[in-house]
Amino acid sequence: MVFGQVVIGPPGSGKTTYCNGMSQFLSLVGRKVAVINLDPANDALPYECAINIEDLIKLSDVMAEHSLGPNGGLVYCMDYLEKNIDWLEEKLKPLIEDHYLLFDFPGQVELFFLHSNARSIINKLIKKLNLRLTAVHLIDAHLCCDPGKYVSALLLSLSTMLHLELPHINVLSKIDLIENYGNLAFNLNFYTDVEDLSYLQHHLDQDPRSAKYRKLTKELCDVIDDFSLVNFTTLDIQDKESVGNLVKLIDKSNGYIFSSIDSSVEKYMKDDEFVQQRTSKKH
Repeated sequence: MVFGQVVIGPPGSGKTTYCNGMSQFLSLVGRKVAVINLDPANDALPYECAINIEDLIKLSDVMAEHSLGPNGGLVYCMDYLEKNIDWLEEKLKPLIEDHYLLFDFPGQVELFFLHSNARSIINKLIKKLNLRLTAVHLIDAHLCCDPGKYVSALLLSLSTMLHLELPHINVLSKIDLIENYGNLAFNLNFYTDVEDLSYLQHHLDQDPRSAKYRKLTKELCDVIDDFSLVNFTTLDIQDKESVGNLVKLIDKSNGYIFSSIDSSVEKYMKDDEFVQQRTSKKH
C-alpha cells in the first residue's frame, strides 16, 4: 500500500508552502517523500518535484492556443490530464514502492466541488496503484475574522468533502498570522469545532452588506449544522509541533499508523535538538 496526501484549497491558502514544509518534515522523520505538482499555473516551485504536470501540458500554451482565461485553461489542463492518466501512472510507478506522495493540486476551487475531472484523476490513481490518500483542504485562517467569509469557507469545505469522498482533513493554515487581522468574535475553538453557527448571526447582522441576506445565511448555516461534518485543525507550517500533530491526524485517516512502517513522528517530536527549517511563505 502507498500512502499520501491530496493537497487542495483556494488560491493563497498556502498549498505550495505546505508541500514544501511538509516534505521537509516527513523527510526528517525518515520517510522518502515525492512531491507531485499537478498545478500547471505553478511555475515557481520552492520544492524539488518528482513529477511536474508542465512536462505534459503548460497553462500558458493552453491559454494562447485556445484563447482561454486562467480558469478555463486550468479546467482544460485537468481534462487533458484525465485523458492522459497513463502518463501520470507511468511516472508514479517507480515511486510507489518506497515513497510517501504529496499531490499539489491547483487552487481553482471549482475543480473540487463542481467539475468531476480532478475527482476522476484521484479515483483512477487510487484504484490502479492501490493508493491510500487523505485530502488535506487548506483554508486561510484570516477568513475567521470575517463571519461572512467564514461561512463561505465552511460551505466550500463541506461541498469539497462530499464531492471528493476521501478521508478528509480541513486545516486553518497560517494560524500564526491570524492576530494580524484583528480580534476574533469568539475564541479559536468556536471556529475549529463548528458547533453552533447561530452565534454568528448577530455579527453578520451588524454588516449592512450581509444583513439583507439574513434568511439565506441562516439557511446555509442550517445546512452546515445538519451535515455536522466540518471541523478544522490549525497549522503553523514553521512549527514542528503543529506540523507533527497534523501528520498524526493524517496518518490515522489514511491508515498509515496501521501499516508496518515506523513513522517515528513521536520520537522526532521529542527531539529538542531539532531546529525547524524555515520556509519562505507565499501569501
